[in-house]
Amino acid sequence: MLLTVSSFVGFTALVLGLSYYLTRKNDTSSSEGYFLAGRGLTGWVIAASLLLTNLSTEQMVGLNGQGYMFNISGIGYELGASLALVIVAFFFLPRYLKKGYATIPDFIGERYDAVTKQFVNFLFLAGYVLILLPTVLYSGAIGMGGIFNIMDTFHISAMQSIIVVVVAIGVLGCLYTVFGGLRIMAIADTLNGVGLIFGGLMVPIFALMYVGDGNVLTGLTTVVQAHPEKFNAIGGPNDPVPFATMFTGMFLVNLFYWGCNQTIIQRALAAKNLKEGQKGLLLAAVFKLIGPLYLILPGVVAFHIFMDKPLAVGDMAYPMLVNTVLPTYLIGFFAAVLFGAILSSFNAALNSTSTLFMLNVYKPFRPNTSDAELVSKGKWVGIGLAVFSMCVAPLIAKAPSGLFNYLQMVNGFYNVPIFTLMIFGMLNKRAPAWAAKVTLVFFIISYGITQLPAKLSFMAWKEHISWLSAFCSLHFLHIMAILFVISIVFMYITGIFWPSSNKYDDSKDLQVVDITPWKHGVVMSIAIVVCVFLLYVLFSSLGIAA
Repeated sequence: MLLTVSSFVGFTALVLGLSYYLTRKNDTSSSEGYFLAGRGLTGWVIAASLLLTNLSTEQMVGLNGQGYMFNISGIGYELGASLALVIVAFFFLPRYLKKGYATIPDFIGERYDAVTKQFVNFLFLAGYVLILLPTVLYSGAIGMGGIFNIMDTFHISAMQSIIVVVVAIGVLGCLYTVFGGLRIMAIADTLNGVGLIFGGLMVPIFALMYVGDGNVLTGLTTVVQAHPEKFNAIGGPNDPVPFATMFTGMFLVNLFYWGCNQTIIQRALAAKNLKEGQKGLLLAAVFKLIGPLYLILPGVVAFHIFMDKPLAVGDMAYPMLVNTVLPTYLIGFFAAVLFGAILSSFNAALNSTSTLFMLNVYKPFRPNTSDAELVSKGKWVGIGLAVFSMCVAPLIAKAPSGLFNYLQMVNGFYNVPIFTLMIFGMLNKRAPAWAAKVTLVFFIISYGITQLPAKLSFMAWKEHISWLSAFCSLHFLHIMAILFVISIVFMYITGIFWPSSNKYDDSKDLQVVDITPWKHGVVMSIAIVVCVFLLYVLFSSLGIAA
């Protein structure tokens, strides 16, 4: 145990120390320097930061849990992300950098109006503060507590174990917030990213060696032959990701997450130029192609290892596998890498929330605020949010067992509605601002009716309307797609009959950064799309699953 803890503390301290050393001379006194790393991030740093910001225990534990309980249809999240990143690199990012946007609501405000901008900004803030930050802390505490077996090691209760890890993540998040802003986070993500690739791949390698008596190929052959149905990525209606959703709601959610989610896209907004931004996004897309190797395959192998004694909770498959197959001296290193991923997700949400609040709420009310004051106040806002999240996160343990799934579903209240305004605003200049507001309200209320009918007694009458009952029974990703189409049609019609008086011009380049595209981008994008297609063929009834 001492060796495990020592390797964990050593690697974590090394990353923090190197990140501070490498960024100690960077100017973070200006708002652009603090919130956007001085618009100086390079492709590899952006790719690593995107990867670490995206990954947390929700993915490492949750997706592997799906692999254990169902099959590998969950690769839809990873392969869908690769396709979305290609579109973001060539459609969204050039428009963002051409205008020099610092936040996503900046576009909403310029395309529609200030009120719509604040509406969208409020949705972002509510989603991050009430859902994302506490959930990242809580799920991180569960994952780390399981790997280290903190309860038995230190003879403390489950709640005390959660509190210990939550406080540890929260305090380190505050240190990153105080000492460097986005740049130090991006550098730390790069260092942790290297560890994540090696550490993440260690788990399936050692797991297959465990099955194959020291031989990886023997272990893989054994698992595939014993459970070919597990390797079918073409998910059915009862699987976590039905294949049809890849062309409906899953496609929209991925485009929002990678192209319109402030926590994610802020890394690309901080690119030194379009070339580096596109390079970073496409490199991240390549890394997502190999994501299933450490995000889903370990869960399938865990199913084989523990099939004689099935686990009561599928989400425990990954922590149990790590403790079973990794040598003691590597558990600490892997835990440090996982801790870095958790910390990255927390820091990203913290920095983005602070950015949205200071630039879109505080500054408009205090237009004469200096950059130095924005940064100073932004740090205190970040610390306050961290403390609030640390207080809320442990309370999730006392909530009903279904709360976590409920929290994931709640994201649908703001992600696709905001994406609808973004994509339509870029493709159509005629829809008026009032139509955007109506669309947001319509989408949120309609989605709420379909997702919460069991909890709303006044919706009992839906059982007597066959089409409404059928609509509510659809997969939530399909419902998102249907509401998206309705919203688009509504905004198009309003643009014809009540055209906007706001003459938004997206052709003007403000020359904030150079927007010359990456010369290898098209070739790399084609290769990514081909790889996605081949992977789906490989993991289907035409390939391994046969």
